[in-house]
Amino acid sequence: MRLKVTHETRYDYEPAVEIAQHIAYLQPLHTADQQLVSHTLHITPTPRQISNTVDVFGNTRSYFSLQSPHATLNVVAESVVVTKNHELPKSSMVWEQVRERFRYQSGAEFDSAAEFVFASPFVPHHSEFAAYARPSFAPNVGLLEAAQDLMRRIYSDFVYESQSTQFNTPALEALAQRKGVCQDFAHIMIACLRMMGIPARYVSGYLLTEPPPGVVKLKGSDASHAWVAVYVPDLPEGERWCDLDPTNNRCGWHSPGEDYVTLAIGRDFTDVSPIRGVIHGGASHTLTVGVTVEPMPDDQASGFAGQQSQSQSQSQSQSQSQSQSQSQSQSQSQSQSQSQVQSQTQRL
Repeated sequence: MRLKVTHETRYDYEPAVEIAQHIAYLQPLHTADQQLVSHTLHITPTPRQISNTVDVFGNTRSYFSLQSPHATLNVVAESVVVTKNHELPKSSMVWEQVRERFRYQSGAEFDSAAEFVFASPFVPHHSEFAAYARPSFAPNVGLLEAAQDLMRRIYSDFVYESQSTQFNTPALEALAQRKGVCQDFAHIMIACLRMMGIPARYVSGYLLTEPPPGVVKLKGSDASHAWVAVYVPDLPEGERWCDLDPTNNRCGWHSPGEDYVTLAIGRDFTDVSPIRGVIHGGASHTLTVGVTVEPMPDDQASGFAGQQSQSQSQSQSQSQSQSQSQSQSQSQSQSQSQSQVQSQTQRL
């Protein structure tokens, strides 16, 4: 499937921001199963400096610096990708074998997936995650079978409610209240898998959505999404991650489906926040976000690179199914200038 993604973020500041530095994770991954046809990043005002680097997980991150006062910041990422659909593969490994593989043993061969067994900022180790996971992990059950059962239970046991959590709500709190959004469900499932000794990572991206019959889909009406990938050691080298979406009860090899676009991977949300940065000034702000995911005919995609499409973005709040959150910390210097740290998330 060929998909076009337009992701627009706008900040309106009061008073104006004097200087700012930002990092953005807005370029989809290019892999054997997801082809990145084109990607452009439009930033207004024009940054004094901009550069791209690849982080430790293989994600492309864009750094940009604004060195003059500005009352607004507008960031538009446009991407075209070609996705594929793969059903879950066959695996003979039971989950206990995977757990033992990642127990510390002196002289054992290193496996880079080991870093996804440990706790991370938004995914702590806690006995309550293990207690919830255990019914899915009976003795000698296959790893993929256990992971799918856990996914189905989260899908059935939890209520999707966009206003029930904030972007920084602890996973343990979301587990206790049995409701949340896709980010919460992904963090809970990752925590459960890690407590059973299974490497699991956070996947951010997009999901193509269709409006009800007879309703015209609005530009900017989609949102970003999040799901989980579990490590299966007996699959071919380089293809050992299987994706599971507890929000929608869908799974697949490399992706839950061809209507998904993988943006970035990490230990949890903190590694892949779409935009974060440090600003001086801008004590208050208004945030507007619009995301559009739409199928694209092949003849249009071939000439898309470098072109900018128009989209009608819409404000998002925790009461909408696509919501946006921002965290800020502020300090006061002797010259009375303000310094804020900001991070952004869109949640489905």
